[in-house]
Amino acid sequence: MQLQTIHNTKIAEVISEGVVIGKTEDGLDLLGEVYFQGFEGVIIAEKNITPDFFDLKNGMAGEILQKFSTYRVRLAITGDFSRYSSNSLRDFIFESNQRKHICFVASREEALAVFS
Repeated sequence: MQLQTIHNTKIAEVISEGVVIGKTEDGLDLLGEVYFQGFEGVIIAEKNITPDFFDLKNGMAGEILQKFSTYRVRLAITGDFSRYSSNSLRDFIFESNQRKHICFVASREEALAVFS
């Protein structure tokens, strides 16, 4: 993880070439790690998350994102989400982006802007 600081807010940026969140427990472990290190937000790329996360039927995204909300750690997922054809996922992304606690954005720069 790489530290980003925006207006005295500590943001953890996940830097990896591989999948970091492959199952629900991985997402919860990441949350625990950043929470106990005092980070207030996380930026992670779509490529670092298993495609299963984006299939809302299995509940993985809901469980992980609910924990991020409960612990008040903001999350920005970066990537191109247009390749997902699910209307429910598109609606979920739209609703999440309206609340700005969990955001799906195209780039790291957009993620940093959300946190500022």
